[in-house]
Amino acid sequence: MPASHPFPMPVRDKRALYAGVTEEIAAVLEGEPDRIARMATVAALLRQAFNHFFWVGFYVVDPARPGELVVGPYQGTLGCLRIAFGRGVCGVAAESRQTQIVADVHAFPGHIACDSRSQSEIVVPVFNQLGDLIAVLDVDAAQKAAFDQIDAQCLDAILKATFSSDAFTAPA
Repeated sequence: MPASHPFPMPVRDKRALYAGVTEEIAAVLEGEPDRIARMATVAALLRQAFNHFFWVGFYVVDPARPGELVVGPYQGTLGCLRIAFGRGVCGVAAESRQTQIVADVHAFPGHIACDSRSQSEIVVPVFNQLGDLIAVLDVDAAQKAAFDQIDAQCLDAILKATFSSDAFTAPA
């Protein structure tokens, strides 16, 4: 397991920590086709690797309710159960299909406060092999400006390798 590192950390250390956790996720998930098991593992290993990630989890696109996310596997305090596309940081990421980096959640229009400790957030869309949105990965920190483009790039790479690469062949 990669050693946990305090926030803030030098860029070189952050990239190294992501490289280590990426390798660990790939090793643990090798041969595992179940999407929920994959989400649970990613959330747990990211939460363990980064001290300043106090909430890490997935909101899954609900096929029974188009335009709505439902809480999936996560690590942290109680999460919101459902989020409409376009609402809050997660809903905006789902609707736009683009990563959202929010340095100060209190300045984000329509922010949904599931936990009052949240000060900054990154939400990364998750796509399957066909390019369909299947979920968003939500990571919260108790510090402002805890996330940057390095987080966005590294988290996106982990999600692509885990959910949309040829190695992942579970049904949609």
